[in-house]
This record gives sequence, C-alpha cells and structure tokens, in this order.
Amino acid sequence: MISFTDVGAATKAPSDIMPFRFRAIGGEVLLTNDFGDWVFVSQDEFGQLARGVFAEGSALHTRLAAKNFVRSKVDVEKTVARVARKKRFLNYGPNLHIVVVTLRCNETCVYCHASRADMDAVHTDMTPEIAEKSVDLILQSTSPSVTIEFQGGEPLVNFPVVKHIIEYALARNRAYGKQLEFTMVTNLALMDDAKLAFLVENKVQICTSIDGPEALHTKQRVLIGGNSHREAAKWIERVNKAYIDLGLDPTLYHVEALLTTTREALKYPKEIVDTYYNLGCRAIFLRPIDPFGFAGKTARVVEYDRAAYRDFYRTAVEHILDKNRKGEQVLERYASIFLTKILGDDEPNFLDIRSPGGSAIGQLAYSYDGKIFTSDEGRMMAETGESMFHIGDVQTSKYRDLMKHPTVRALVMASIREVQPDCVNCTYAPYCGIQPEHNHRSLGSIFGRARESTICSVHKGIQDFLFEKLRDDDPTTVEILRRWTTVRERSHFIQASAAS
Repeated sequence: MISFTDVGAATKAPSDIMPFRFRAIGGEVLLTNDFGDWVFVSQDEFGQLARGVFAEGSALHTRLAAKNFVRSKVDVEKTVARVARKKRFLNYGPNLHIVVVTLRCNETCVYCHASRADMDAVHTDMTPEIAEKSVDLILQSTSPSVTIEFQGGEPLVNFPVVKHIIEYALARNRAYGKQLEFTMVTNLALMDDAKLAFLVENKVQICTSIDGPEALHTKQRVLIGGNSHREAAKWIERVNKAYIDLGLDPTLYHVEALLTTTREALKYPKEIVDTYYNLGCRAIFLRPIDPFGFAGKTARVVEYDRAAYRDFYRTAVEHILDKNRKGEQVLERYASIFLTKILGDDEPNFLDIRSPGGSAIGQLAYSYDGKIFTSDEGRMMAETGESMFHIGDVQTSKYRDLMKHPTVRALVMASIREVQPDCVNCTYAPYCGIQPEHNHRSLGSIFGRARESTICSVHKGIQDFLFEKLRDDDPTTVEILRRWTTVRERSHFIQASAAS
C-alpha cells in the first residue's frame, strides 16, 4: 500500500477533491470514493494529486471530475438516488429464511459445517407443528419477497416435512401475497423419481455440493455403501433435463452447485472448473473453507493459508475466462457479486458481502427444534456450544421482538464497514462487507480485526484480481466481466399467489 508520504506530499490535495481511498494495482494507483466510483491514475498523477499541483481543466482534473472525485462537479441529487438504490434493502426485512428440517445426514463430509447427526438421531427431525409455526413467522417478514431455503443435515431425510412446509406456505401466502420462492440444499443421494417430480412441480430450486473430480469428491464426502459423486452427477443431469423438458433455457435454469475449497482442492483449480462445466453447471462459487461446525475440528486436514487460496482462485478464474473466450458461458459467483457493485453500480444483496450485513435483518435461521438464529452460521455455532446468536423461538417469539433484539442491533453496528477499523480506510470499502459471526468464530469478537481476518484476505485478493483485469482493459475480458453482472431471468422459481 502506498501513501501520500511515499510521493513526497508537502501540501494537501485540492480542497475541491472528494475524499477517496487508494491502493497500488499493477504499477498504477486505484482511487475509490464512498459512492462506488473508481479510477486508475499513474504514479506521477497520484503525486500531483497528493501535492495539489494539478490545475482545474487539466487532463487529470477532467478525468477525476467525470468519476465524481471533484466536489463541485458532483450531481448531488443523482448521487443521493444512487446511494438510496444501493441501500434499498434497508427498507425491507429478512428475505432469506433458512429452515433446518433435520440434522440427520447420510453422508460424512470432512469439513461439515452443519454438525451433522447420525441417521438414527430422529430427535433432530423438525415436527410438522414446528414447521407450521416457522412458516407463520416467516410470512410476517416485512420483506415483500421471501425465500425459504431447506437445509440440514440432509433435508431429503425429512422429506415429509419439506413437503408440508411447501404446501402450508403456499396456502398461507394467499393471505400475504409475498413473492415466495423455495430452495433446497441437498447432496442428492436420497433423491428419487417421486421426490424429484414434487420438487420440480413446485418450482423448488435445487442446490448441491460438488468438491471437484470424482476421486476428490468421494474422498471428502463419504456416502456409506455408495458413491457420492456418481449419485450427485446422476441427479444433476436428471434435474437439468427436467428443466429442459419444461421448455426452460438450460443456461439459466440448472442445478446450482457449490464448492467448499479444502487444502486438497487447492491442487486442482482447472480440474474443478472442468468438472462443474461438464456437469452442466454454468455458475461456480469458489468458496473458501469456513471455520464452522466440524471444520473447526478438522482444521489440521482441511485448512490452509489464504495466500494459497488466492493463487487457486486466480488460476481457476483465468481458466473460466478462457472458456468464455471460446464461447462457453460460465461465471464465478464471487466475481459476479463484486463486479455487480464495481461495474454494475448496484447492490446484489448477497448477505455476507454488504453493509450493514445480512445477519437477522437479511436472513433468519430456524433450527429443527424451533430455535431462531441470526444466520445459519449463528445456528452452526450453537451446535458447537456458542449460543449468543440465538434470538428467539417460533413457539413464543414475535417478529418485531426478533428485529429489535439487542444481539441484532449489535450485529448491525458491527457490520457497518465505514465505522470499523481498517475497513474505514480500505480502498474496497464501497464494494465489501462484514460477517460478524465469522469474526466471532475466528477472531473472538463480532467486530473482528480485518487485518487478521481470513475472509478479509479472500475478499481483498479477489478484488485485487478483478481490478487488475479492469486496469489491463482487454476489451474481450472486460466484456466477459460485464456480462457476469447481468441479472438473469429466474421467474420460473417465483410462486404464484392470490395477490399476483
């Protein structure tokens, strides 16, 4: 990181220059402002800016004015509208509601975040009564759109309750008129024709986990008496075919698959991308390992220095870009999220990367026993003995009480990036976000210490890579990156309601 003292600053920058942050990228200096505007300047130009020796009307002054770095040239009304649009999520409420219908799971994963239970632990199954009370509370959200996401454990283990929730929510939503969606995160090994038919008929978006090539996947995700990779691949193909049979565009409608990047996975960046692509996945989320659940206990096997992850990410995304240059449409989710902010000038409302964060005010998690948590990560920590993110119960809690809970207020304050040490001065502050639960788990405080945070290291590394590409300004690459910001039509998954 360079500073004004590095360029011999003897005087202040011109008073008409807006506050900005800066970072050295590829021999030049990236400037960003609070509105999300950005511009590259040369080292010499940065020296002029630092010393205040450039004049109004100069080439540098003109470029800065065009990017809203000159106070007198900022269109205030337009800028206020931009910021309000990006923060529009604050006018709503929790739109993502994660329902854990069981902790039981038929696979054993080396990094399991959910703290799975054995298949005979039927006491961890959600009952229909708790399911109904969960839905009743979910539909009270002030958000006009609501997504119910089924998780576990393995949600197909308790499929009767999944069905009941879907049918009950559809019936109850006739009175609320919410834009309602359903999502299921499943390993697919317990899927069958009847379950698939019900899920497709009821427009449930299906998401699974693929760790890469078969040998890697089956090593990390063990299915007793079976092959976890083959089962997942078989049902991914079946689900994708079902969408095609419905006349849906397969580039838009397909199984979403997530990667959990372990130490072993770092060896196979290109092979992992190819595996996803060959399975029909057109969006790849290269997530690093999280410190929740069993992953905290198996860190000696699965964890790694985040510098190694950054190298992995660069290699994998370069491979994805190469595929796009050949006409093969596929994107990386992290890049898409950040680029939507950087190039699209919008907020995609990805709850872990926004300010304030999505804990409670963007999502809630409902455990099998009716306990309510600020997020799925908060629920995961409760399973390993940390209960501070438990804020209520579906049996007794009122929606207003959940939103006004002291823990929720604390998490909101802790996830405002502009007031956190390190974040306040970070060049990437306009595009980034804070996850307090991750901070608490890894650093012992919901406020955290960004310079010691693994998730901060990941976010900075990804944005460094993206801005390097934007600085290089290769027309083909920039066009690919712009295409990744496009909001893709997904209306098939939106449920019809009496109010629609």
